[in-house]
Amino acid sequence: MAVRLQFENNNEIGVFSKLTNSYCLVAIGGSENFYSVFEAELAETIPVIHVSLAGCRIIGRLCVGNRNGLLVPNTTTDTELQHIRNSLPDKVKVQRVEERLSALGNVIACNDYVALVHPDLDRASTYLRDNSNFIPSIVLMIDILQETEEILADTLNVEVFRQTVASNVLVGSYSVLSNQGGLVHPKTSIQDQDELSSLLQVPLAAGTVNRGSDVIAAGMVVNDWVAFCGMDTTSTELSVIESVFKLNESTPAAITSTMRASLIER
Repeated sequence: MAVRLQFENNNEIGVFSKLTNSYCLVAIGGSENFYSVFEAELAETIPVIHVSLAGCRIIGRLCVGNRNGLLVPNTTTDTELQHIRNSLPDKVKVQRVEERLSALGNVIACNDYVALVHPDLDRASTYLRDNSNFIPSIVLMIDILQETEEILADTLNVEVFRQTVASNVLVGSYSVLSNQGGLVHPKTSIQDQDELSSLLQVPLAAGTVNRGSDVIAAGMVVNDWVAFCGMDTTSTELSVIESVFKLNESTPAAITSTMRASLIER
């Protein structure tokens, strides 16, 4: 099912929360109503964790994760990182990433199997390697570090593809993915939808949230059995969301998490 709510009169609830099949992160400092909506739907199945990242509440735009892991920006404090690690299930890997494009939620979209990333992700370290004659000490440091793409693949256990959505490089802002389906920018062409769908191996639809907003990921979060949208989301938009993500027929059962990995050839 899809549920409508607000964060302190703000409909961009995807900015203040991150939802996966094994945990849900919500920003600190919101109203009790905001938390209670998440907890009513999720508390019996997965933990709902109150966090901040780099002292900010815009956690949905700063981090990216799935049921296997969570990536946070390098500005995340040690205290915040320890709180997250203590609160998440033991099987979830948490990694802090040195990345120039630090709003990871805006530049990466993923489900439990595939990730779409900004075409320029981690170009800075490639530049340093290409100029190794000039800054050898920095290059030695960079050689020890993994590129963001490698960390993403290792931590989240996904295949990584550099893509755009409707010619927008912010793939994490203009698309939302689950293991059941995906919603993309309303101006995404049929050809692009077909290409992305074949990469992701899930059905896609072009649509909006919050009465016509094309920044889909800012207006909603979704996993395999429930979606949360801003209060302005219309009934038509809700029906598209419930249809493409197959929410009316989904329950938090084993088929949406552990069994699916063995059923699908990656």
